[in-house]
Amino acid sequence: MAGVFKAYDIRGTYPDQIDEKLARKIGYAVAKFLDAKQLVVGRDMRVHGPSIATAAMEGVLLAGCDVLNIELSSTPMCYYAIGSLKADGGFNVTASHNPAEYTGFKICREDAIPLSGATGIQEIETIVERLPDELPAADRLGTLRVEDVRGGYLEHVLSFAKDIKPLNVVIDAANGMAGHMVPDVLDHLPIQAERLFFELDGSFPNHEADPLKVKNLEQLIERVKATGADLGIAFDGDADRCMFVDEKGQPVGADMVTALIAPEILKKHPGAAIVFDLRSSRIVPEVIAKAGGNPIRERVGHSFIKATMRQHQGKFGGELSGHFYFADNYHSDSGVIAMLMVLGVLSERGQPMSELIAPLLTTVRSGEMNFRVDSTEAKIAAIAQTFEDAEIDYKDGITVQYLEWWCNVRPSNTEPLLRLNLEADTPDAFDAAMTRVRAVLGDPV
Repeated sequence: MAGVFKAYDIRGTYPDQIDEKLARKIGYAVAKFLDAKQLVVGRDMRVHGPSIATAAMEGVLLAGCDVLNIELSSTPMCYYAIGSLKADGGFNVTASHNPAEYTGFKICREDAIPLSGATGIQEIETIVERLPDELPAADRLGTLRVEDVRGGYLEHVLSFAKDIKPLNVVIDAANGMAGHMVPDVLDHLPIQAERLFFELDGSFPNHEADPLKVKNLEQLIERVKATGADLGIAFDGDADRCMFVDEKGQPVGADMVTALIAPEILKKHPGAAIVFDLRSSRIVPEVIAKAGGNPIRERVGHSFIKATMRQHQGKFGGELSGHFYFADNYHSDSGVIAMLMVLGVLSERGQPMSELIAPLLTTVRSGEMNFRVDSTEAKIAAIAQTFEDAEIDYKDGITVQYLEWWCNVRPSNTEPLLRLNLEADTPDAFDAAMTRVRAVLGDPV
């Protein structure tokens, strides 16, 4: 059990870290922690998904809580079910983009408000640790009902599709949950879509379901170039994230997509807050402000972005990892809705993706680089000392800002690593800044 209760979810390998016995306890503990009368439970397509979900539901029922079983579900569909069915919360049994041997739980309370390490996962871990193997049954056991939300979810998602024109796209579902729902969406769109790896297969036979890694985009890029498609779209394993490739086969940074979508949101909601993660390019807050919005910088992580959106009545949020959040989607992330928004922008603007993005690409950027260190705290302190004349904040790790360049260095939640993102106005400023930062952090891994 050690190490599976993480900052944003519960995740580990099956069956050595998470097995059916632990899953049963987790389901029980979630119901107890939320003091829930009714929880939604879904699962992804992994081989062990049915047995883990069944065990978790047994735990929920033993705790005296009813289960609305939505069965095969992307994580965004689970969020929708929790919100639309007015449940007390719920969870999707998924390990997102992790390899086939992983399983896990993404957990929410009512209105699809996520639980993080600081807002419930640690308490659930404590409850689990104290539970006996023979779980005590409540006086009244919960009841289980299978709930079909697929039609309602399709209608909800399609409400974000505005005036999409005939386009040619290539979509890579990575054998994950996008293959379950995206076909329904495509049936209602005027686009021609070549479908890559839409077969649900938890062994991920073609490539990892992680679109952040360029190697996992190779087949998508190849087909975009070969077919002359207008756009390439890649989903992760549970379809809460997506990444894009332009018509030339070039990957588009998720922060650039945030900058593309934000003005469209602000047309409908003038002056609204738009939240972005602090790894994003400086161009993102500039675009938001120019479009009349209120740019709000937040630390990395879906629980933080969602909480800040709710606090400031934000209408949209974006992360560099490919999570895009919509207030009209229970403040939750959805790869499919992001896809529809980008298709809408392409349709309205009538320009190739590369031309839409080109005006935003005015700086030199490192991308995320990882450094293995003995002590993350000591290295962050060393960065602060080295750049003591800069504007510094500690919202997430440390962010160092000068006029010509900035960087963020933050610790990994799971490994003894520091992650660096650096951006500069010119190549010379970038090289000089990178040399100074690497003098402190060493060589990347």
